[in-house]
Amino acid sequence: MNPAILGILNITADSFSDGGKYLDPAAALAHARELMAGGAHGIDIGAAASNPKSAPVPPEVEIARLKPIVTALVREGMPVSIDTFAPEVQRWALGEGVAYLNDIHGFPDPALYPLLADSSAKLIVMHAVQAEGRAAADDVSPGTIFKRILEFFDTRLTALTAAGVARDRLIVDPGMGMFLGRHAEASYEVLRRTAELKKAFDLPVLISVSRKSFLRGGRPATAAGPATLAAELFACWQGADYIRTHDPAALADGLRVWGAVLTGNITST
Repeated sequence: MNPAILGILNITADSFSDGGKYLDPAAALAHARELMAGGAHGIDIGAAASNPKSAPVPPEVEIARLKPIVTALVREGMPVSIDTFAPEVQRWALGEGVAYLNDIHGFPDPALYPLLADSSAKLIVMHAVQAEGRAAADDVSPGTIFKRILEFFDTRLTALTAAGVARDRLIVDPGMGMFLGRHAEASYEVLRRTAELKKAFDLPVLISVSRKSFLRGGRPATAAGPATLAAELFACWQGADYIRTHDPAALADGLRVWGAVLTGNITST
């Protein structure tokens, strides 16, 4: 198991886990460097929260928050991912030379496709039961969720590749937590079937379960570390190629121990 780890950097006022902590550019840059030192292979930056309780953020505010951070990290050679569903922000990010674009709605706007096709960034195509906007506690049956995900990717991946986006630039993310509706079982169902999703499309799979509500049982996000690590390690065992996480150091340590157990090479710990 050797997934790429994307460290989460929220430069937002109301992210469910760490809203307000990294709005200051100096704090954001320090945290990005800490995430990389802990084992991240890249930084996934969001400047507008997408949880159900978050407030809308205009694209120009997103860009203003992102600009000093992205400029500095790209200059330092860090792979940068931008987590946004605003086409204006996506256009700006591609112009900045980011390594990844991450869209919670999986790039639904065909008007953007020519620009996506001409870029070199990898595209994290995420599924969400909501067609637009932030996550919401929709009442979706867990028994239907995997079929919905397969149908979504069948349609969206076909549209992107038909528009000229190279298939080897695509990464699929089934969504987790409220992106799959109000029922925790939906997330567990999808997590159990990570290997099946990977086989269905023969593309890299990204899993992002870090601190999400379905793992917490009503506890605060900061109390979800052990549950998060368990879910992330299971996803890795299922063949996930990317893990997006708030705590790269914990995941990197877990993977080192797992590797030592499997290989007998105790120096890897």
